[in-house]
Amino acid sequence: MLNPNPPRMITVVIAAALILVGLSATVLPLDFVNAALDVVQDTLGTSLEITTEVGWFSLFAGDALLIAGSLLPGI
Repeated sequence: MLNPNPPRMITVVIAAALILVGLSATVLPLDFVNAALDVVQDTLGTSLEITTEVGWFSLFAGDALLIAGSLLPGI
């Protein structure tokens, strides 16, 4: 049986970043998130366009990561 545990800090940080990207793309445009995404994309050399669909996926992935981190040990 699965026992809820607190997720690791890296899991929480990644999930929070995904949720912020999702919120910025869908509901509430946040300037600091867009600036951070530009810096990350310049560093990695990617040109991923953040659309509404990507925002909804980010919101879902952040929530799913928090649930998986609390139910599965080691995540």
